[in-house]
Amino acid sequence: MTLGTTAHASPPSTTPTNPEILEILTDRIDKQQQSVGIVVGIVDANGRRIVAHGHPAKGDARPVDGQTVFEIGSVTKVFTALLLADAIEKGELRLDTPVSSLLPPDVTMRDQQAPITLQHLATHMSGLPRLPDNLAPADDSDPYADYDVAKLYAFLSAHQPTRRPGVENEYSNLGAGLLGHALGLKAGLSYEDLVASRISGPLGLKDTAITQQPDWAGRQAKGHDAALEPASDWQLASLQGAGALRSTADDMLVFLEAAMGKRPSPLTPAFASLLATRAPIGNGDNDQQALGWVVSGKGGDQIVWHNGGTGGYRSFVGYRPSTGVGVVALSNASTEVGVDDIGRHLLDRNAPLAARRAAIAIDPATYDAYLGTYRLGPGFELTIFREGDRLFAQATGQDRLEIVPEAEHRFFTKLIDAQISFTLNGKRAESLTLHQGGRDMPAPRVEK
Repeated sequence: MTLGTTAHASPPSTTPTNPEILEILTDRIDKQQQSVGIVVGIVDANGRRIVAHGHPAKGDARPVDGQTVFEIGSVTKVFTALLLADAIEKGELRLDTPVSSLLPPDVTMRDQQAPITLQHLATHMSGLPRLPDNLAPADDSDPYADYDVAKLYAFLSAHQPTRRPGVENEYSNLGAGLLGHALGLKAGLSYEDLVASRISGPLGLKDTAITQQPDWAGRQAKGHDAALEPASDWQLASLQGAGALRSTADDMLVFLEAAMGKRPSPLTPAFASLLATRAPIGNGDNDQQALGWVVSGKGGDQIVWHNGGTGGYRSFVGYRPSTGVGVVALSNASTEVGVDDIGRHLLDRNAPLAARRAAIAIDPATYDAYLGTYRLGPGFELTIFREGDRLFAQATGQDRLEIVPEAEHRFFTKLIDAQISFTLNGKRAESLTLHQGGRDMPAPRVEK
């Protein structure tokens, strides 16, 4: 499953009808058992509409709808980038402002030939790793909860960068979280209060926040893991700008309307500037990283989007400029098949819906060719190891995950939407590629 759409000569297809969307959701929940409740929102030339199926939690007979509150995970990063763009429009900051200039003076960030700027953070070009190496969760079900400001500052002061900023794209929750934290410091507000004052308030987003709101009672979905068992909600402490927001499909449609220029607001110039700055992602699909948004495809096939995932939720928000259609899809389960494919399919009928992956039987002796450590980025490695007839992958600072074969040299995990393909040189893998969240992340073998 790739990020980009496939070029085709036919004119843009119409958006699927409500019955067609409901059929997709019914199949995903009732047959594939890949969620408990999914809400889809569409904005097009005919206005806004909501199609939903399922329930807020297992055992809860109530239906989900446009006012059901979900964690939106990394879709938060678009809000963080919008805060940056708004601050620039107000003359408070510049894209080339070094992030270190916004931090307390006792936080001493080392430079690798050049300082890390706010633009580098917003486009994942900072050279910072995906996660800090001092992230050691006290509770694996809520991995960021105890990563406080003191730990963030300790990492930044001790980190020795290995790459010059602006050279290579590497998706970084750390970088996005740092950006949100720094913007809050500049404004003298918490990240949540900054979102409320500069985005939620001006746009009229009534249910977009981090902390539980009094009127969420009875409307908040419960997250579920890959086995559709209840999962803990996530608290992101000092890295809130990377993925801490909660919202509804109704609110996210308003956000999309503003992003697409369908709803005038004080943020219109800031929304427009998000797409003016772009950096290549380098994933083989010619995708670009704008400020917050990912831009995939070209011409009439181009879509602007972001997805998200936490321990119990999946989300997709995106729009297609050529058709004026925007889509939001929110799910209360963190399963093998999320909602990215639904979002892309609703933007372009030619984008296929994902089929549930099926494991095949192979000789476990072949696993030995894959064993070893592979470097996804500085300080972030993936170790492949074997226990009996089972193969596992473990990323730096994370739990191990069993991976099962779906084709020759290609594996997937049933717990999250991620796949690994190996490239062999003779009888031994020389590299692997991690396919996750629509990104293809190559990793060479590290000799140890």
